[in-house]
Amino acid sequence: MKKATEYSLFNDVCSFVDDAAKHLEIHPGLLEQIKQCNSIYKFHFPLRNDDGTYETLTGYRIQHSHHKLPVKGGIRYSEFVDEEEVKGLAALMTYKCALVNIPFGGAKGGISINPLKYNVNQLERITRRYTAELIKKKFIGPAIDVPAPDYGTGAREMAWIVDTFEAFSPELINAKGCVTGKPLSQHGIEGRTEATGQGVFFGIREAVNVEDDMKALGLTKGLRGKKVIVQGLGNVGFYSAKYISEAGGKVIGVAEWNGGIWDESGINIEELKKYQIKNKGFKGYPKGEFIKNSKEILTYDCDILIPAALENQITIENAANIKAKIIGEAANGPVTQEAEKVLLEKGVMIIPDMYLNAGGVTVSYFEWLKNLSRVSFGKLEKRYDMEKYRKLLATIENATGEEFTEEERDALIRGASERDLVLSGLEETMVTAYQDMNRTRKEKGIESLRTAGFILALERIAISYMDLGIFP
Repeated sequence: MKKATEYSLFNDVCSFVDDAAKHLEIHPGLLEQIKQCNSIYKFHFPLRNDDGTYETLTGYRIQHSHHKLPVKGGIRYSEFVDEEEVKGLAALMTYKCALVNIPFGGAKGGISINPLKYNVNQLERITRRYTAELIKKKFIGPAIDVPAPDYGTGAREMAWIVDTFEAFSPELINAKGCVTGKPLSQHGIEGRTEATGQGVFFGIREAVNVEDDMKALGLTKGLRGKKVIVQGLGNVGFYSAKYISEAGGKVIGVAEWNGGIWDESGINIEELKKYQIKNKGFKGYPKGEFIKNSKEILTYDCDILIPAALENQITIENAANIKAKIIGEAANGPVTQEAEKVLLEKGVMIIPDMYLNAGGVTVSYFEWLKNLSRVSFGKLEKRYDMEKYRKLLATIENATGEEFTEEERDALIRGASERDLVLSGLEETMVTAYQDMNRTRKEKGIESLRTAGFILALERIAISYMDLGIFP
């Protein structure tokens, strides 16, 4: 099944790069090198089904930029996977990593299947064969190319990938670092599951805390009371909505592929998620109004709209009807270039995907570092820190004659866990990157945060090439 239109995410990304390059003095040859995909691997392999029949599947792994190694990017299982989509997603990974200062080049992979049509045994055979094909061409490895989960894949598939890779490379001590997003039992990392959604929350929180920007949009500072619509209640959408709700935002609409829920009094995200898992959708949910044509919800009145599903969701066809003041691109490429021009003219703030969903790759970076060092974050220093804080509290109590309660004592001496350190690193990354991006936007006198993000990314990538002496 192919896309109904000739839309190209890769061409859109290249157009965004060209817009950003207008604000920089960059060698034309260098710009062309940065834009193009370095390596494209398309392959076919057979699947023997349980009934004895065969089918031929198509897989992709595309490495967009080798300015830094290894390259990094997820593996997607979807019937919409094709070369143009994977090229576009790989390119986005390059600029995303550069923007948030993660030392990876960009890559992406996928298999053109609907994973819902296959059982677990079939999916395992597909995943292991896909991995074997990557190994044969050296398109995977902790120093070469490090995949991760994406749409249609998760920790289970990553476990199959690392097991297959280790079987082919028994002598490689850092083999676990060939892929991230693994289960904890396979040397994954605490906090990876919610990382992208947590990053979306940190990014939106940082944006709405800039008082001048919110005043220009006619909004108050902060998340409290903001009306939010989320498209997609998968991993990213769920955690984005959950953390925003906990911070005082009010989720009033949730759209999924098979229907949506609208409730202006506010939606309990955890209750809705439990219902969705049990009933395979929102139909029959006792609270709020069920909206059969869920894409309509994107045009409903709200302060913040978070498309967290697939690309190409806000287009020239529906952009004029969008009422949100802020669009947070939790998905990859949900707003087309044509639609963005319409939205910017309307004064909408778009927090771009290349920044906002970088939480996944940021925590993947931490997991990769953990695998290379072969030690968990906090393992060496946690007990030392706890003992140090315990002695400090005792000194304070002796000096003041006052004693802390047991709860206060536990809170003050608790050492940082792996999850604490991971989320702290993620927050620092997202906060710093937004401030850099917003400052660049204002210094260049441009409206688009996306263009500002691409400017920063291009500058950093160009420096990498120039330091190698490849371009002047």
